[in-house]
Amino acid sequence: MPTPSLPPTRLASVQRQHIEHIFQLGEGLDAPQLPAQATIRRSWLRCLNEYQLDPTQPRPARVVPQQTLIEHRESVDELLHVARAGVDQLYEQIAQLGYVLLLTDHRGITVEFRGNPNQDQQLRKAGLYLGADWDERFAGTCAVGTCLHDRQAIICHRQEHFDATHISLTCTAAPIADPQGNVMAVLDISALQSPTQHESQNFSLSLVTLYARMIEDAYFLQRYRDCLMVRLDTSREFVHVNGRGLIAIEENGQVIAANAVGRELISAHQRRWPPWSAQHAPMLSELFECEIADVLSINSATNDQLRAFRARASNAIYFISLLEPRRPRIPPLGKPASSLPTALERLGADDPAIRKVQKLAERLRNEASVNVLISGETGTGKEVVARALHDSGNRTKGPFVAVNCAAIPEALIESELFGYEPGAFTGGRAKGMRGMIPQAHGGTLFLDEIGDMPLALQTRLLRVLAEREVMPLGANKPEKVDIRVITATHRHIDTMIAQGEFREDLYYRLNGAQLRLPPLRERADKLYVIRQVFSDVVSERGGSSAPRLRADAISALLAYAWPGNIRQLKNALAFALATAESDEITVYDLPEQCLSQRITRTPTPTAPESEATDRHLVTRLQQHHWNISAVARELGVSRPTVYRQMQRQGIVPPNKA
Repeated sequence: MPTPSLPPTRLASVQRQHIEHIFQLGEGLDAPQLPAQATIRRSWLRCLNEYQLDPTQPRPARVVPQQTLIEHRESVDELLHVARAGVDQLYEQIAQLGYVLLLTDHRGITVEFRGNPNQDQQLRKAGLYLGADWDERFAGTCAVGTCLHDRQAIICHRQEHFDATHISLTCTAAPIADPQGNVMAVLDISALQSPTQHESQNFSLSLVTLYARMIEDAYFLQRYRDCLMVRLDTSREFVHVNGRGLIAIEENGQVIAANAVGRELISAHQRRWPPWSAQHAPMLSELFECEIADVLSINSATNDQLRAFRARASNAIYFISLLEPRRPRIPPLGKPASSLPTALERLGADDPAIRKVQKLAERLRNEASVNVLISGETGTGKEVVARALHDSGNRTKGPFVAVNCAAIPEALIESELFGYEPGAFTGGRAKGMRGMIPQAHGGTLFLDEIGDMPLALQTRLLRVLAEREVMPLGANKPEKVDIRVITATHRHIDTMIAQGEFREDLYYRLNGAQLRLPPLRERADKLYVIRQVFSDVVSERGGSSAPRLRADAISALLAYAWPGNIRQLKNALAFALATAESDEITVYDLPEQCLSQRITRTPTPTAPESEATDRHLVTRLQQHHWNISAVARELGVSRPTVYRQMQRQGIVPPNKA
């Protein structure tokens, strides 16, 4: 359990002793109270001699301004996008233990943060917050700064910190390297209070190191996704699930890059054969006793897609799998690339709930006698699924008629659905009107929000489904209709039946089969949905080119909960496309409500929202020649915030006046 905070007098005494210990080390003295870790001692000496830090003058936490934070985040936006899942998973494991999580860039600036909102003020004061600077030259010996200097994982526990105000903290950090081995970030977990024993943090060190390697490898896989790669391990059982080594190669077997384990293999080879230069890119066949043809044929020539090769430098046996690039592959003649029709395949990617929908829809697409009910939250794409069923089935040449039962006034819905004869009622069209049900003859009738259909009309619809004929208002005889009926609702029909708001017999008639759509926040293929919807929005807008979605924007879109589901996502992307001023959409082009709180909540001396509404907004716009992006950067707010304040204040750019 964390130790309770020390009283001020006791804390001051401990801090004075800590400062004395630092001076003892600086004077070349030794004492049992000095840190045991050589890395910590070396760091203390750097702080005294190289950085000229005064231990008697503790420094308050330094937090960079909003615009500086934006620049630091943008420089690592691709890493942030890849690291998000690992950061969230790690924080879930440590949050209940009182830890916070920091991800810093290679300069020690915190670009990602997870922490308990109830400790907000304490965390800010301690520097455990977004935008905090943990460079060793400023903060002294600390987990992040010393990790960056020594390029290795480290525990900096309580009195091992240089600054006396940090001695209640415990911090554990591990470096994240790019494919060339350069440190590009640091993953850190810290706690305001902890047990006094240094050994209490050993498990933290293992955990942080594990997740740093996971993020590092995920970044490697993303960076070289269009290249051939080999994954390797000394254990055959773990290669496919957690192979530790990754090496990207050219088609001829020349090494392009490698992760930490792969780089160590190359280094071992270079140590054994010194004539190799650091600039020489080795061939895979120089590292292992193999021919490149043996590697390239792994997937087609082996049952488990693995082959064993001996490393030349160590004689150790490595089991290797081949990861082929994500290029469109030409399927063999006579074999379709996918068993699903295109319309159904586009509904989603690798999400279990969507796969279930796709497979069931594929079986139902030609079964016109089976009415389908699509359920799901508002905006999850129920009409898209209904249209995909229609387009993939044998009624694709017939009409697809969509009716939103919630959007038509109750007084008009009957005439809209069934149609009416000339003179059927006052105010109708002189020639009458063909109803939507007859219009769907030979095709598909899609009744969206069926739960909002009035009870009286439910009775008439039941008769249509039973007898396959419709009676327009004012007509003397019914009209035969050949229709397939697909309905959708976001409401709980079972509850409505119990309350007498929906006919039970109609429900069973409509619910021949049910497709349940998951909300966007629960889908595992959110990235696919984002890219698909973005492509659709771009196509609808027309034009020869469109901005690209930058990684920081994608990260924000993935992090948002999307209460309005795909419909809200489409609106957000349409907004970003309409307001973007460059050839890429960044996180700051998105509607403000789509920004994650951990991105927008930064410790700035003034509130950005209030600053954006002050009377000087026009002056700032004029100074920047009405460049909205420049004004937003100066104010430390998103571009949508500036647009919104301009609209509230009635400010119109000169070129639009």
